[in-house]
Amino acid sequence: NTPPNGTYWNVLAQAGTNGTNGTDLSTTLTTRGDIVFKGASALTRLPKGTAGYYLKQGANDPEWGAISGGDVVKLATVTVSSAASVISIDGNGSWVDNSVYGSYTFIIQNLSTTNDSNSSEVFWRMNHAGSQVSAEYYSIVATTDANSGSSSSSSTKRWNDNSWGLSHNNMDAESSRSGYGKIEILSTGGNNIGGSGSHICNMMSDFISHHSNSSTIYRNSQMGYLNNDSKLFSGISIYPTGGNIDEGIITVYGRKR
Repeated sequence: NTPPNGTYWNVLAQAGTNGTNGTDLSTTLTTRGDIVFKGASALTRLPKGTAGYYLKQGANDPEWGAISGGDVVKLATVTVSSAASVISIDGNGSWVDNSVYGSYTFIIQNLSTTNDSNSSEVFWRMNHAGSQVSAEYYSIVATTDANSGSSSSSSTKRWNDNSWGLSHNNMDAESSRSGYGKIEILSTGGNNIGGSGSHICNMMSDFISHHSNSSTIYRNSQMGYLNNDSKLFSGISIYPTGGNIDEGIITVYGRKR
């Protein structure tokens, strides 16, 4: 019944029809996954987002956003499925972007050669514009550790050589005794962001391998640079001194500037 004296009564709630007062959202929310939020003047629909997106706060209203890859991004993977004299992991025109990435890391797994002799040592070169830099530009300081029951250590240097050693001595051809390690490009050359300039490429590698037909295991660690500031990084090429590389997985990651 209607109160006899409205002066002493207040409306506590009443049915709504358009969702603006919070009592009926059937016309505001239209799709499964929709979200409602307080807009500038009324309750507002935020349509469902793309799968995998996350909800974030915009300047005034919530919104959906893509999850970024962070500062380290996986760029490419090369799997050796058949024997080859040279394995090229090159991003010229594709994943290499020296304006975005200031350095690159190549993770090498299960690398083996077809030769099981003194001619199975593995080397690598930097690529420029999709091709190997094979001139005498590589200057390197190397340290090698070996262990076959008793340990040994040695160091050497190479000045203006035409390649960079990855393994020490000859590698075993057995898959179970294959090589593992990494190559790091610490600066990309030129102006260091993809154009011409006066910076040279600085690099390092760390690799573990078994000596062929023996129980000796080697660790070969090297640091150095490519002494030519016109050669901009685009990838690497890995090759043995004899035979072929017949197995391996090489994955490259880029670190954002």
